[in-house]
Amino acid sequence: MIKVASYNIRKSIGTDRRRQPDRIMKILAEIDADIVALQEVDRRFGERATTLSPDLIVDYTNYMPVRFGIREQSLGWHGNVLLVKKGIEVRNPQRIELPAFEPRGAVMADVVMGTTAMRVVGMHLGLLGNSRMKQADAIVTHLEKLEQHMPTVIMGDLNQWAEDGKCLLAFARHHDVIPLGPSFHSRRPMLQLDRIITSRDFKLESAGVHRTALARTGSDHLPVWASLSLQHAEAAA
Repeated sequence: MIKVASYNIRKSIGTDRRRQPDRIMKILAEIDADIVALQEVDRRFGERATTLSPDLIVDYTNYMPVRFGIREQSLGWHGNVLLVKKGIEVRNPQRIELPAFEPRGAVMADVVMGTTAMRVVGMHLGLLGNSRMKQADAIVTHLEKLEQHMPTVIMGDLNQWAEDGKCLLAFARHHDVIPLGPSFHSRRPMLQLDRIITSRDFKLESAGVHRTALARTGSDHLPVWASLSLQHAEAAA
């Protein structure tokens, strides 16, 4: 069983307008996923410094951040960060350039848990429908060009509220879009912006939106999660 989660932390600013990175750490502990994709971790302007200290993550959680080595003060790529539980091996971390009028990107890494290997993509798509479609196509195309096929989880804030949105259709051609429920706004969730999408190597065991009292104040988004099992275990090389 593998548990994954996605969370737009809005630069660690909660609905009480306080920036509290330690609160984000507590929410991640509540979820207790093996792999987490975070969005809006870095500040938007200037040096785009992270709002989550790598030392804070390592010292006070069971996670290690995947480093992409882009900006000295940043933790991820355009605010996208991957966290893996300590003991999970990370291979081939890379960033995916996305077409957009505003800065957008996605991050990807292969991870190994015991004898199981899988691929994880974290993303934050744009506000405009045409941009989201192009960005979804860019991610799918990037995955298709990779030499080795691996069971894959794609997750993040898609900014797509309509169920028939074209970016969802782009992913759904060869993947399963997991039904999760509304995650935005955290105080009164009405829109299903945050998504988890899997290759068809996975069997969905359970999934949902993390709706604790702490999560309702941690960000304007609620975290989403899914527990998955592999249809056929993928042996690590």
